[in-house]
Amino acid sequence: MTRTLLRPALAGFLALALSMPLTALAQTRQVPEGREQISLSFAPLVKQAAPAVVNIYTKRRVQQRLSPLLEDPMFRRFFGDAFAGIPRERVESSLGSGVILEADGLIVTNAHVINGSDEITVVLADRREFPAKLVKLDEKVDLAVLRIDPGAERLPTLALHDSDDLEVGDLVLAIGNPFGVGQTVTSGIVSAVARTAVGISDYNFFIQTDAAINPGNSGGALIGMDGRLVGINTAIYSRSGGSIGIGFAIPANMVRTVVDAVAKGGKLVRPWIGAGGQAVTADLAASMGLPRPAGVLINQVRAGGPAAKAGLKVGDVVTAINGRAVDDPDSMRYRVATLPVGQAAALTILRQGREQQVSLHLIAPPEDPPRQQTKLTGRQPLAGAEVANINPALAEETGITDADSGVVVLEVERGSPAGAVGLRPGDIVLRLNEVTVRTVDDLQGALRQSVRRWTLSVRRGDQTLTTTIGG
Repeated sequence: MTRTLLRPALAGFLALALSMPLTALAQTRQVPEGREQISLSFAPLVKQAAPAVVNIYTKRRVQQRLSPLLEDPMFRRFFGDAFAGIPRERVESSLGSGVILEADGLIVTNAHVINGSDEITVVLADRREFPAKLVKLDEKVDLAVLRIDPGAERLPTLALHDSDDLEVGDLVLAIGNPFGVGQTVTSGIVSAVARTAVGISDYNFFIQTDAAINPGNSGGALIGMDGRLVGINTAIYSRSGGSIGIGFAIPANMVRTVVDAVAKGGKLVRPWIGAGGQAVTADLAASMGLPRPAGVLINQVRAGGPAAKAGLKVGDVVTAINGRAVDDPDSMRYRVATLPVGQAAALTILRQGREQQVSLHLIAPPEDPPRQQTKLTGRQPLAGAEVANINPALAEETGITDADSGVVVLEVERGSPAGAVGLRPGDIVLRLNEVTVRTVDDLQGALRQSVRRWTLSVRRGDQTLTTTIGG
């Protein structure tokens, strides 16, 4: 029996249904006429796409003590130190899914599926197993690229769809390996196309779907009705651990940037525009005379940066990039991140209530000022901390979004004076005693002071913390 793909008939029915009043719709209910209407199915689409979706199994070896009881003084009194402190190796296993994007064995999955693993095994839809090598890990967007060696064989692949073409209500299928039961297909619709503030990764911009996604689906495929990949299934909102119809996928356009980086040698460089902004709230929109609370209010423009050269000013409201709506800072960051360095982007802005177009040249984040990465030593309270000048390149690498200058703590040595003070990686040093810290040189100069009492101020997230050291 031939199965016909569901979408054309379903779309036609929905169009007819939406054009009718409810009473007329009730009167048009009919028994299916003929075998063809009964056999409408997603099966042809699944047969085309499923062979390119793989299962991923990982192993990680961890060291642990045999038992806390072995450290008990009473135990050691009777049995001595023979057993105390002996480590035991334990193997942790996890599972997930992945998608073959290139016929020679290039596979994309989530970073959290394979991160920290010692062994990665890819199992194809036909049950063949291959050891996999990690090619690229991008924790900021929770993506990883693997490679297997199928020899001369050309593997089935999924092509990437332009995820910006998705609309709320489009039908989608999720394919993966939930709970390790084996390859599973679920269907649903696109619930949202630009879901931000989810808190899953540094680049918060996701496709939301009600297709059932469960543990083990991570890294699997979300496909559209043309059989192409629209997203990589990544996370769910759940109170029980199972699907309640709120799942999130990384858009295919973000996947494309990571895969393209691998093709160019593995280094991923995302554009820098030299400007930052905040969401336009209802109060801000009312005070500025805007029709609705949407867009990004520019609140900082770096001198000499691309935004400044393009004429962007503090107070401008960015509403779209290349014709795609920008509703908040996360969506603006995503739109910029999916564009290639070296090209120009068309920004739609509101300035004093009037809409304008600005052409912005996209460049790589510069090393300006030089980061001057330094390990602090000597007899002073911050010894053991590794610090650096914040510049655009370092901010991109470390995920700093709330500062474009200053001195940031990169590492803190365990057991060091800096650790005892409570300094943490990511802290931005603001002041030491009476010295305002703008550069590593400023900080080192302040630490050379001969004083008995130190007052240190740092910014941690959205808080400013001040502590006094010494008496």
